[in-house]
Amino acid sequence: MKRTTSLLVVIAILAGAVVFTSITSRHATAQEAAPIFVKTIPSGYRDWRVVSVAHEAGDLNDIRAVLGNDIAIKAYREGKLPFPEGAIVGRIAWSHVSSEENNKTFGRDQSFVAGSPTEFYLQFMVKDSKKFATTGGWGYSSFDKDGKPTDEAAMQKCFPCHQAVKDRDFIFSRYAP
Repeated sequence: MKRTTSLLVVIAILAGAVVFTSITSRHATAQEAAPIFVKTIPSGYRDWRVVSVAHEAGDLNDIRAVLGNDIAIKAYREGKLPFPEGAIVGRIAWSHVSSEENNKTFGRDQSFVAGSPTEFYLQFMVKDSKKFATTGGWGYSSFDKDGKPTDEAAMQKCFPCHQAVKDRDFIFSRYAP
């Protein structure tokens, strides 16, 4: 009887160890495979301050406004790198088009305006060093004009491009006061 009881105790302990190891292993894998993208648009982004504006030529051919939440703007103004936790830098992009109406007034082709929203209309970088440790502490997001997030495959291209400006905490835009 003692032998049977001892055997059952050993089997129960081994089964518990297997279950515990399995759960811990899945948890570690989930942490390592944490997404590098953000799937929600930060609320109130249209009320954020302007960091700068830019015209991207080439394949993009857009006009963009770069915005920052209060945390990001404070860091930009103070020249603080790396950006603090909670900083969010956003971008709104429109197609870059010639303004026939304005050009008639000026008498020549010189005026360009924001046209329709681009394919990647909204983009955000969210600073969370723990959650996004594998991508320099930044989570990336992109949304179309209807607010739908870009697919994961497209988001995988963000960090490799931003690595070119690692010394600026992966941020391309400089503050234009």
